[in-house]
Amino acid sequence: MKEKGFTQEKLAQLAKVSTDTIKRLLGTKDCPNGVERWQVTKIAEKLGIEPTDIVDTKNWNAENSLPPEFESLIAEKIKTFCGRQFVFKAFQQFITENPCGYFTIIGDAGMGKSSIVAKYVSEHKSPCYFNILVERRNRPELFLKSIRRQLIDRYQLPNSEDADLPTLLANVAEKLTLGERLVIAIDALDEVAQEAGENLLHLPTTLPEQVYVLLTRRPYNLGKKRLSVSPGVRVKELDLRDNKYVTSNQDDIKEYIRFVINTDSDYQNGLKNWIQTRNIADSIFVEQVTNKSENNFMYLRYVLPAIAKGDYNDLDLKQLPDGLQEYYQNHWVRMGMDAKPGQLMEIVLYILLEIGTPIPCEMIAGIAEVDECDVKQVLEDEWVEYLKKQNVEGEICYTIYHASFLDFLKAKREMDSKRKIFKEVNQRIAEYLEEEMA
Repeated sequence: MKEKGFTQEKLAQLAKVSTDTIKRLLGTKDCPNGVERWQVTKIAEKLGIEPTDIVDTKNWNAENSLPPEFESLIAEKIKTFCGRQFVFKAFQQFITENPCGYFTIIGDAGMGKSSIVAKYVSEHKSPCYFNILVERRNRPELFLKSIRRQLIDRYQLPNSEDADLPTLLANVAEKLTLGERLVIAIDALDEVAQEAGENLLHLPTTLPEQVYVLLTRRPYNLGKKRLSVSPGVRVKELDLRDNKYVTSNQDDIKEYIRFVINTDSDYQNGLKNWIQTRNIADSIFVEQVTNKSENNFMYLRYVLPAIAKGDYNDLDLKQLPDGLQEYYQNHWVRMGMDAKPGQLMEIVLYILLEIGTPIPCEMIAGIAEVDECDVKQVLEDEWVEYLKKQNVEGEICYTIYHASFLDFLKAKREMDSKRKIFKEVNQRIAEYLEEEMA
């Protein structure tokens, strides 16, 4: 601090923290509740040093760490994260201007809502919860159990093992120092499975001062909002589809495409080769793929690797699918799903759709009444990018990767509800489960 020529007051002003926070880190003021991680990060940034030059490395890495059940998800979401600064600035302004409140990011499936939450949590180490429909990790009791544990560990809350969320937040608020805030980040409120009535996840109608909740959800009608608050609690929504964010969304999409072309070691060579063999300027490719993406990052997650791997070698730039749903349909046709209905690939997908929870290859093969090796080829070859593989109690299980593909399959089921395959799949599932229970 002295080397930089900063007084305590000047450093506090630059880092946007209180002078008391500086004194706590210097050891000249008692620090019973610690200093928030973001404050240490900001101070280190202004001093041009690492946070671990201020805080012991062991404590820095251990305290406020990410909840283990979401570590891999967060790591995946932020691996190629780009842009979205307009969202973070809007949220920062919200918590600066309001004593407490709910801030909701709204957007269609694939617009990057989960990645925004993951990025925020990664940088601020905020308590968090990701509702995941395809894993049935979307119930109020699971949310409360996870958040309760995170808050108890972080703020050393005694006798709180059975506390409800309002009690936990009130206890945390008593421990917050001047300028310190608690932000709880919750992804995919629309995926919550809960009976009608109270607020989704039983989120409290009132919040203590210095407590904020960052939410994401898909667009909803008023009857499904289920987030009632008391008059003193501020509420703000940022809709990614709003016309005023069109330019910002497009800029972020372009940044992501340029990142994959120029930096992503997995796909940059394949993409460059596809672009160069068609004599397309990089700028034209970026512009046209941006338009085709319809501001949907999930579209890019699928289409750019597909181009790099040669799946679209028979197409030119204008022939690439328009939008995420057309991409799914295009891939469906390319895999011969319409030409050869009822094949194993289709059966496997509908089994995953109907079961709705992570299941092992052996179970899928048992339901489909085919060899396990044949099922594994479908899971880890033909449809690998659409499925999520995870370890569940020592067993490798599979689910549908993203809610948007789940929607696509559900639409197929609804449009073709009279087809025999759906009745056959459900019959086979019932027979398999009956045999297992016998």
